[in-house]
Amino acid sequence: MQNKKAPAKLIDGPIGKTLAKMTIAMTLGMVGMVAFNLVDTFFVGKLGTDQLAALSFTFPVILVISSIALGLGFGASAVISRAIGEGDQHKVQRLTTDSLLLALIIVFGFVIIGQFTIEPLFKALGATSKIIPYIKTYMRIWYFGMPFVVVPMVGNNAIRATGDAKTPSIIMLIAVCINTILDPLLIFGIGPLPELGIKGAAIATIISRFTTFTVALWVLAKREKMISFNIPKLTEIISSWKLVMFIGVPIAGARIIIPVTIGIITRIISSYGIKAVAGFGVATRIEFFSLAVINALASVLGPFIGQNIGARKYDRVHAAINISHRFAIFWEIAIFILLILLRNQIAGVFNKDPHVISTISLYLTIVPVSYALQGIFILSTTALNVMHKPIQAVSLTFFQMFILCIPFALLGSHLFGLTGIFIALALAYVISGVISRVVLLNNLKREVKV
Repeated sequence: MQNKKAPAKLIDGPIGKTLAKMTIAMTLGMVGMVAFNLVDTFFVGKLGTDQLAALSFTFPVILVISSIALGLGFGASAVISRAIGEGDQHKVQRLTTDSLLLALIIVFGFVIIGQFTIEPLFKALGATSKIIPYIKTYMRIWYFGMPFVVVPMVGNNAIRATGDAKTPSIIMLIAVCINTILDPLLIFGIGPLPELGIKGAAIATIISRFTTFTVALWVLAKREKMISFNIPKLTEIISSWKLVMFIGVPIAGARIIIPVTIGIITRIISSYGIKAVAGFGVATRIEFFSLAVINALASVLGPFIGQNIGARKYDRVHAAINISHRFAIFWEIAIFILLILLRNQIAGVFNKDPHVISTISLYLTIVPVSYALQGIFILSTTALNVMHKPIQAVSLTFFQMFILCIPFALLGSHLFGLTGIFIALALAYVISGVISRVVLLNNLKREVKV
């Protein structure tokens, strides 16, 4: 067993430079993973509008599973980073090992449930009988490969808790490269390979994810020595699970709210036709790409805050929050300008149907104006989770999605059609972004006084 003091890399040095260096490294991986989805969308879009719509219907469901994994991962990262700040290596090993074990147990349950609920679930989301066969083909393979998707998400967050943002990015970029190569080969049957269509996209995804699964476990076990092979007492495992789940369950709940909301919005949009659904599916993937840098910053801000709270350096925490919020505003304003100028060209890359293109273009005209405030929302809820305020973070997400997004979307659809739905999303992002900053700063003041 490794008993040496765990290295806390983030409690000293210039704050802005440290965050920037980690964010740049993380951005490469984050953009890569968003590109992972865009690559699938691009090649599946070449098969036809029906296949693209099928992939769009799978997006919120896959996001639910990913949200649970990321919730566990962020929960693990929050408690591991604090343990590192405290200098407790044994605790670091137990938390890492037990987090991975918990992820495996949960994922096998979802594999079984998922296989038996494909048709009723996607019919409830508005998928037609014409689209269902494509969805079944894709999801049956994806569900079986779910362990290779979920475990690396938890593992990469554990690596990130040490202050190493570069390695998780490299791991994710490896997956992207493999997926980009395999997608056209398996989808279109290039060379001696058979033409598998949307089934090929699913197989390419699982093969590439298996790579991240293998590499992440190797890094944790061999390089970082963060996995313990000693047989622990059951009480130790349960204690670790309680710590991780105290943070992870609310985060997972908050993240599940987002794809559930996307699913409900998809259902509302389905009344405008399959082409509108296809366009919305592409637009949401572009949105994830547009917020990738902010999500990367949030991923490194969590460990930074965790280690500094563990070391009781609250001035560094406050400065990091202000720096990250200012960056989010300036960055997303630049993204908004870029999307406005290039919206039609971007839309045309994924599909040539004019109705699909018009939906994508309409979304990119309206919603990105709110990305700066959505960036602040993402950063603020991340900080609240690391400060062990997960209930407040999930409450903010619930408020954004169920109190603002869905009611506004229903009203907007009734009054202005698709335009009204997209205006509703923008308003929800703006209002919740402002409120999240106020809540975060109030909680930080109370943390300092404790």
